[in-house]
Amino acid sequence: MANVFIFSKAALQELKLPQFGFYWFFTGLILIISLAIKQKSFRKIKEFSKRDFLFLLLFGLIEIISTSLFFKSIGTMPNPSIVAFMSNLGPVFVLILGFIVLKERFNKTEIIGILLTLTAAFLLSYNPKWIKLNEMFIDGSQYVLFFTFLFAVNAILLKINIVKLSPILLALNRVIFLFLFSWIALEWKDLSYEISSTAIRNVMIGAFLGPFLAAIVGLYAIKYIEVSRKSILSSTKGLFVLAGSYIYFHKIPTNIQFIGGILSILGVVLIIFGKKRHSL
Repeated sequence: MANVFIFSKAALQELKLPQFGFYWFFTGLILIISLAIKQKSFRKIKEFSKRDFLFLLLFGLIEIISTSLFFKSIGTMPNPSIVAFMSNLGPVFVLILGFIVLKERFNKTEIIGILLTLTAAFLLSYNPKWIKLNEMFIDGSQYVLFFTFLFAVNAILLKINIVKLSPILLALNRVIFLFLFSWIALEWKDLSYEISSTAIRNVMIGAFLGPFLAAIVGLYAIKYIEVSRKSILSSTKGLFVLAGSYIYFHKIPTNIQFIGGILSILGVVLIIFGKKRHSL
């Protein structure tokens, strides 16, 4: 997943978002269909109920919005590692949704974790050169805020439905929606299908790692391990993106942003351990 941040950033430096999405998700679509045919995953579609198809529709629509905002934030922010660290807000949103919808309560450890993660998000998005109040946060922070919230919504929906629907079919459903949306946007904006060889290279590598490999492996992770364990492991992706950003773009975050990144990981760990204590 960390490599997705790197190669999508490289491709988005040359392409408009609809162009990028068209080739990115078309590549992922071909790969996932090939795997689904090999594993005979399409047989399970016969067992789907009307509720399952409605869920796939809802899941696909949420993915269109959240994934578009995800790549918009990567294309807007100068350093993709900041996006990776800020996305650790996800567990905070999961807790908040649990509090509002399920009437769950926070314990002290969870509260400390939430405060640490929110502090980290502030440090990561803070613009030291701001003059006006609306310039206080770096451009792109708003996209991260929205897509992490939507990813949290989908994480809860997935945990409920993933056993029956299978990770491969869910990944296929996701990439179909995203590919069709990108294609429509490409035609609507009358953009060219021609892209450079370097853009093709970055898209091919990133699409193999992202819509195909990372999506399927991530869904299998939700199927076989607790969401909390996955959240802790996922929170460290910013460190890998940090290394990749330095190697590929020669960019490193500021000292404040680096501190924010470490705090975001600590915040997620405290939230998860607090949740485990709460369940005992």
